[in-house]
Amino acid sequence: MKPFHALIACCLMALPFQTIAQTAPAPNYKGLSDGNPISASVFCADPTALDYNGRLYVYGTNDHQQYIVNKKSGSNGYGNIKSLVVFSTDDMVNWTFHGTIDVGKVCGSWCGQSWAPSAVWRKNTAGKDEFFIYFANGGGSVGVIKSTASPLGPFNSPNSQAMIRHGMAGVDPCNWVFDPGAVVDSTGQGWIAFGGGDPQSTGSKLWPGNSRIAKLAKNMTSISGSAVNMPAPYLFEASELNIIGGRFVYTYNTSWSDRPDWNTYEKRGSNPAPSACSMCYMVSDTPLDPDSWEYRGEYVPNEGTFGMGYGNNHTHLHKFQNNYYLFYHSTVLESAMNTGASGFRSIGVNKATVNERTQKIGKMTLNKTGVSLIHNLDPYLLQQAETMANSGGVSYEDFSNITKVTSKNTLGNDASQNLQVQMQPGAWTQVRKVDFGTGADSFTIRLKGAGKVELRFGKSSAAKATLDFEARAFQDFTISVDPTQFKGIRDLYIYFPEANNAFFDSWQFTKDEQTVVRSIAVHGTDDGRIYDLSGRSVRNTKPRGLYIYKGKKVVVK
Repeated sequence: MKPFHALIACCLMALPFQTIAQTAPAPNYKGLSDGNPISASVFCADPTALDYNGRLYVYGTNDHQQYIVNKKSGSNGYGNIKSLVVFSTDDMVNWTFHGTIDVGKVCGSWCGQSWAPSAVWRKNTAGKDEFFIYFANGGGSVGVIKSTASPLGPFNSPNSQAMIRHGMAGVDPCNWVFDPGAVVDSTGQGWIAFGGGDPQSTGSKLWPGNSRIAKLAKNMTSISGSAVNMPAPYLFEASELNIIGGRFVYTYNTSWSDRPDWNTYEKRGSNPAPSACSMCYMVSDTPLDPDSWEYRGEYVPNEGTFGMGYGNNHTHLHKFQNNYYLFYHSTVLESAMNTGASGFRSIGVNKATVNERTQKIGKMTLNKTGVSLIHNLDPYLLQQAETMANSGGVSYEDFSNITKVTSKNTLGNDASQNLQVQMQPGAWTQVRKVDFGTGADSFTIRLKGAGKVELRFGKSSAAKATLDFEARAFQDFTISVDPTQFKGIRDLYIYFPEANNAFFDSWQFTKDEQTVVRSIAVHGTDDGRIYDLSGRSVRNTKPRGLYIYKGKKVVVK
């Protein structure tokens, strides 16, 4: 419980007496109640995911690296992307940004780009957890990085060159050796699919001949045997593998071409020809047997995601906490920002309907609303500043105070060691469904720099608590808050109306443990003075015991 003078300070701090000119909240480019995209400030694409110890980790192509190289303008050419971004969540709405993995630095000179990751983990024969991320080294090969510590790394390169290359058994002819999709089956065996591009000279629009699948060796960092050509009609890119109900499920993106010869495809069943740039899937029990694959049709048509186009040409299907989710990318954030830049993508997620017994994936319509929260956020646990559902004015790009492991990371926007959020004047973060329960009585925030922080329950609503801060190094600041305000389930906005070189690291509330009887009303107690139980004014400036303050019975220790 807080001392009585702290409670009084809390009440005074919440009063609207501020007269200093403040910067209005920065604009939101993601709807205040929307779930998509998962980040309102980081461009990323080609999602993959793994779940570990109750959290879902999502990795993607770091479009933001190219965005910074382009000085936040022009077209995304992908050529400067040599890193991956990492997010995680345990509730599917509030996402923690963990920074980037500098794949180019980890792998060295042979790595030209890192696109379209596929992440898996397993326990090895010694019972140790191992994490693998396969990635497209441009369009010409597939690489892998490995960690034995956590889904966040540190990662190393187990090979001195790309893992899958032209000239290897079963790979050629394949126009684009890229877009890996990996999975580990129930026996611990790893598998990987890859490939894409326009039809081979011996191929056709219906059968481009660029889809491959292979068994991974026991070390998970090389191929066992020969790759096999899979019969994926109108394949273009975005290979992914899942195991659902004990069967292999292969998903991919179709080409933009017309659809000749569909009626000649004997396994088409009652499925119409897939639309251009749509997501389709196939099922098999024996993945290395090309004849075993059953075509199941289209599950995400290219309707121009959210009406913006450039939407769903790379997806990842994942089961987490007993629900299936589809991750994908779109350019809705870029379009909302309207900076003139083009082709910079953002990851979104919608719930998928999957019948595990039949492996049927229900046809989906993607939207900005996103998915429902799995559980409410606990404000009494330490929360990182980079955990948010939405934000405005947030920047990760211009850090000079990050503790970097320079042997692994050299990116200007890399912050995977000791990540904080740089807050400009007017910047804010939002976390959703914060469960204060019966009430909180204090708030601690870790800050550096100078400025003002307001706690709000809406982007433009009145401040419920205010803090002025100034610190040359990171410091914890604690203020009291009113338990009658900070109770129940609320969306919380942490807003910086004033900021000078301000960095935000973490926050946490403490529960209100005061004994309060709100039905007691004593005449005259709204004047801010302290009264004993008989109604007499207390002169002692630091009283202890049971008293009445503003109509409430409180125990002061």
